[in-house]
Amino acid sequence: MTRVTCSAPVSPQSAPTEYFVSLADAQNHLAHVSIRLPQFSGSATLDMPIWNALYQVRNFAANVIDVRVVESAGSPLKVRQASTSEWELSGTAGCVVVSYDIHLDRPGPFGTELTSEHGFFNWAMVLMYVPELRSQPVSIRLLDIPAGWSLRDTHVLGGASVGKVANAVGIAPNYDALADSPARLGNLQTRSFQQDGATYYIVVHGDFAAYDSVALQSALQRITHATVGWMQDRPYDEYTFLYNFPLGPESGGMEHAYGTAISATAASGKVEMSSLSALSAHEFFHLWNVKRIRPQSLEPIDYQHQQDTRALWFSEGVTSTVSELMLARAGLIDERTYLSDLAAEISELESRPAHAWQSAENASLNAWLEGNAFYRMPERSISYYNKGNVLGLLLDLRIRQLTADRKSLRDLFLWMNEHYAKQHRYFPDSSGVQEAAEAVAGQSFTEFFRNYVAGVKPIPYDEFFAFVGLRLVSETVSVADPGFSLTANLDGQSEITAVSPGSDAEHEGLKTGDRILEVNGRPSAYYLDRELARMIPGQSIKLRVARAGKEHALKIKIGERQVQDFVLTDVANVTHEQRAHRTAWIHGDDEPGGGP
Repeated sequence: MTRVTCSAPVSPQSAPTEYFVSLADAQNHLAHVSIRLPQFSGSATLDMPIWNALYQVRNFAANVIDVRVVESAGSPLKVRQASTSEWELSGTAGCVVVSYDIHLDRPGPFGTELTSEHGFFNWAMVLMYVPELRSQPVSIRLLDIPAGWSLRDTHVLGGASVGKVANAVGIAPNYDALADSPARLGNLQTRSFQQDGATYYIVVHGDFAAYDSVALQSALQRITHATVGWMQDRPYDEYTFLYNFPLGPESGGMEHAYGTAISATAASGKVEMSSLSALSAHEFFHLWNVKRIRPQSLEPIDYQHQQDTRALWFSEGVTSTVSELMLARAGLIDERTYLSDLAAEISELESRPAHAWQSAENASLNAWLEGNAFYRMPERSISYYNKGNVLGLLLDLRIRQLTADRKSLRDLFLWMNEHYAKQHRYFPDSSGVQEAAEAVAGQSFTEFFRNYVAGVKPIPYDEFFAFVGLRLVSETVSVADPGFSLTANLDGQSEITAVSPGSDAEHEGLKTGDRILEVNGRPSAYYLDRELARMIPGQSIKLRVARAGKEHALKIKIGERQVQDFVLTDVANVTHEQRAHRTAWIHGDDEPGGGP
């Protein structure tokens, strides 16, 4: 293992904080971190973030082993752990090197993992920082990279090819910029394309036979082109899609300013392209909404305390609204699929009893509770993703209606991009969105935000959909019923939240809290609830579940139940004008798309 001292190895550029990360013990999930402080004043505090990537306090210090400090001559200095995530240094002024080992074994875009086969780094889960130096430049060098590994990240390291350089090095303007540039290493497959003046990189780790690289590139070309055109903006020269296609259940995506990290399960042997395209479109639009068009309540980032915000319905939910539109504009879904997906979102919202008392703002505020399985139950909460998606749709239709289709949700984002992102300002949560809507439409949105964003008044859907010649119809349908409810936990694993009394699942011994490991001999997928819904009543499934440290094999027969579902259908006697509004809304035809 390469040893870091005050004299060697030489950092690529002098910086107030210099990081060195050795991968010599990758097979043991251990990274060896050295932090060189060239201008140590004689005392300093080092903090390890307690949260990152998810709105969950996870205390990354739990993975830290043996913090130690030496000065330039090699003598040890005093280090004191002041709290669970804070260390105090004291000694002689000059150069010092802080070292520690850290265990990295959490897969997925919300974690950090190092194995003998690959590495994925969210740097805020790996690197401590000096609070007083956090806003100043940092350098980073990766050491002892296993032979044959290549490397890509979303910005700082520039995707250096490890085969061509001895070590990967990079410089970032500050700690936050480094934390926003995750890196993936290993046996990677890389493609690139140029479009609209930018270069895009597609980087994949996983079973290369599990996906169609040509189809993925084609989908991304369509998505990026449609979205850049919609926003009339491209705040980057390079953008990187970091993909992982594991055989386990992990799925999800994490946005970054110059790229995204996405995991999509290949448990069935193939990655589901429609889901992957939708997730990619969502994460791509985040480079504007949340990374640049950012709520004030999330700034400045506080790595040591949870940050409450009421704006996630917009930052996450309305991102879904736009990404669905981009799939339609890109030609990846047709109008029928688009409307079906919208109706499914409404069905999901209306089927959760908590929609009658939990607002979109409060669902945002309670994001920190989502690690609790009970909180995720339909009776306890709604999803700010789900209701925010519906609210984004309604905002779009209301703005179009008030302006005779001259303005839309697109203009709202153009306005916010111009008045907040490009001015390096942050919007004041929901009131900032209301301000933008009113500026674009020229009329008050007080009632809309009071009733549906801050409040829980029933939504009169048909009043919004009439503008495009649609109405929402409720129908009773028969669906497969496995006899239990489940939710995906933060690792993407399915967890049982309730077992129906008298069901075959109860009879066979399934318990609330069980984690489903396998279904019919294959790893449980992130979207298991959708798979179960497509099964035939009377069909049997074999489950392998984990409970209290033990595994159990169960065989359960699928039942049947009646549910209320919603579909969007034409109103009677749709007019030519209504059809024209619908076409402009979904496809953008004849949409003027006003400027900021």
